Amino acid sequence: MIQNRRMTDYDEMSTTATASDDADMRQFVSFVVGEQNYCVDIMAVREIKAWTGITALPNSPAHIRGVINLRGAIVPVIDLRKRFGQELTEPTPAHVIVIVAVGDIQNGLLVDGVSDIVTVNKNDIAPIPNMEGEDKNPYFQGLITGQENLVAVIALEQLVAHRAGDQVSAPFAA
Repeated sequence: MIQNRRMTDYDEMSTTATASDDADMRQFVSFVVGEQNYCVDIMAVREIKAWTGITALPNSPAHIRGVINLRGAIVPVIDLRKRFGQELTEPTPAHVIVIVAVGDIQNGLLVDGVSDIVTVNKNDIAPIPNMEGEDKNPYFQGLITGQENLVAVIALEQLVAHRAGDQVSAPFAA
């Protein structure tokens, strides 16, 4: 027996498939620090700001460059190059600050430049390999493998928690 289907039945099926496909996709803002590619979830990015002077604070950790005044909000700026074990960044007008929010807390990430907006399937995010204990890479939640080069996904919650000196029990999954 042949079943007659209305056109709207097919439309509903295709809409459901698209919604499912969209649920498996994630978007990231990618940027460069040194010669490495990193990214953060696009939903955490509030704005991208050209490098401007900052106000240094005494007794801050070496990777905290200081603070900026962002429309009345005082925002700490983290030098990702230094945070990830490299030399301190010598900012130029080409550098940018990516303003990110974790909950209600805003932070600036000093990066060499913003590259792109990357859309990937969740399946293209591989876990960080365990190389000398889980706590050796607490700032990363995965590696995007579908790109020309691997792109490390920054776990902002861990980065900010470590910035504040809080202890993090375990990195969250990708």
